[in-house]
Amino acid sequence: MVVGVVAGAAVLAVLALIGLFKMCWRVAEPNEALVISGSKHRTEGLEEGMGFRIVTGRGTLVLPGVQAVRKMSLDLNETELHVDCATHQGIPLKVRGVVIFKVGDDFVSIANAARRFLDQQKLMSERVHNVFAGHLRSIVGGLTVEDMIRDREKLTGQTRAACGTEMEKLGLIVDSLQIHEIEDPTGYIQNLAMPHAAAVQRDARIAQAEANRLATEAEQQSYARMAEATRDSEILQAGYQAERDKAGAKARQAGPLADAAARQEVVVQETRVAELEAHRREQQLQADVRKPADAQAYEKRTLAEAERDARISAAQAKAKETELAAAAEATRVKAAAGAEAEATKARGTAMAAATRATGEAEAASAQARGLAEAEATKARGLAEAEAIKARAAALAENQEAVVAQQLAENWPEIVKAGASAFASVDNMVVLNGAEGMADMLAKALTMGGTGLGLARQLLASMNQNGPHTNGTPSLNGSVPPPAQRVPVDTDKG
Repeated sequence: MVVGVVAGAAVLAVLALIGLFKMCWRVAEPNEALVISGSKHRTEGLEEGMGFRIVTGRGTLVLPGVQAVRKMSLDLNETELHVDCATHQGIPLKVRGVVIFKVGDDFVSIANAARRFLDQQKLMSERVHNVFAGHLRSIVGGLTVEDMIRDREKLTGQTRAACGTEMEKLGLIVDSLQIHEIEDPTGYIQNLAMPHAAAVQRDARIAQAEANRLATEAEQQSYARMAEATRDSEILQAGYQAERDKAGAKARQAGPLADAAARQEVVVQETRVAELEAHRREQQLQADVRKPADAQAYEKRTLAEAERDARISAAQAKAKETELAAAAEATRVKAAAGAEAEATKARGTAMAAATRATGEAEAASAQARGLAEAEATKARGLAEAEAIKARAAALAENQEAVVAQQLAENWPEIVKAGASAFASVDNMVVLNGAEGMADMLAKALTMGGTGLGLARQLLASMNQNGPHTNGTPSLNGSVPPPAQRVPVDTDKG
């Protein structure tokens, strides 16, 4: 009996301990945090002496009556944004969106959220709406309607960046911020869309017209192909009919064609017989006429070639004989030239001695002749001077007579000088015969007459200028020095 009582007391004690443990043991769910207050605690990541402890994802002992345990939800929260804004252009807009947020998972965020929302977790969405509404109005006021429409991500990013610091102080983090709709009570956005809508409508009408045109072209092409098919069918039918008609005509012509073919075969055979006959006659002519003629021609050609070869051999023998005779004659001439050279050398030696003696004699004779010629030249010069003086006097009295005399005395030299123009001519063609030759000689002699006229003009100019101081004028009006005076041989007719 005592043992049973002891056993029952032990069981009761164990049950009491289990009940006490269950009362003191608290476990945090995955989506909540336990905030334990009532004693001084130090939590990792928090400043010392906060007065409460945070437990997430595990169990902990709590002293009833000494410590208080409250739960902080870590679930997602959502708040709708309905914000009336005004853009940078002053256009009123209504922005509709949604913010999804939650308490941060770190102890600092949980501590901040616990201090602000532990007993007011239902009011958390309203507080977040107020924060986002204020910043959203500020951001929209710096943008234009076009910016908001074309780049909503920019609006969202700027809003999250502006609210980030405040949300961090509240211990909240934003999982998502979406701008669902931008309402325009003034119709500004609709007016912006009208040009684009008109352009789209215009493009649609153009596309419809282009589609109609293409459809019409396709229909016309289809009709054209149908007409082409009809034409091809009719052409084929006409071709088949022509083939049938041709076959019928051939059938009708079969009889006449057979007769013509038979006659043609007869003509072919007759032609072949005539060709064979002509060939036989040609062979007969070859045997009777051509072969004998070829034999005679071959005989004559062979005889001619033999005669030609004989003449060539004779000519070659004669040329060889002439060559040998020329060589002998050259040898003989060479020997004679050697003998003549020896004789000439001997005669040269003898003649050198005789020439030296003769030269000495001729030198003495030449010296004597030189002295005599000098005396004669002196006398002739004096005589010429007297003659020139007399000619000058005569020229003063009768100029034309003196000039005529001079021309008569030198006429042969004048004619010779006139004819020298033809000295370098090898061949001369005279077109008008003897008369042409006479004209040509007359032109050559005319040069003498031209000289006579020139002399007369010079004499006339001398008479106008007057005689010179020495009284002996020349043809050009000046007195030549004695070395330039040309002696005149009075013996020339």
